[in-house]
Amino acid sequence: MNKGSTSKTLNNFKWLLAILVFAAAVFGNSYFVEVAFLYRVLGVLLLFLVGLWLISITDFGSNALKLMKESRTEIRKVVWPTRMETTQTFMIVFGSIIILCLFFWGLESLLSFLTSLVLG
Repeated sequence: MNKGSTSKTLNNFKWLLAILVFAAAVFGNSYFVEVAFLYRVLGVLLLFLVGLWLISITDFGSNALKLMKESRTEIRKVVWPTRMETTQTFMIVFGSIIILCLFFWGLESLLSFLTSLVLG
């Protein structure tokens, strides 16, 4: 067996294990109804975190975490508009919508009038 297929098999095993942990959380929550709600919630959260950890150590999970970290870095670089710019842009869009609504209302009225003239 080569290294690539061993790694793929190990990743598949981790995914299967994570799915089983998630299933155990769902099944345990519905099976242990007589246990206090707080303990069931804590158990589900614990199993959910274990499942997420298992997924995070797969190739896909590590790449996803890397992407999230890079996204946070990129979002810090974004220059957000000021309140004034946001207000001005909103007013331009709102005004354009009002003008287009009036235009299409007038066009629809004209076409209705012309249709009533033709059809009698």
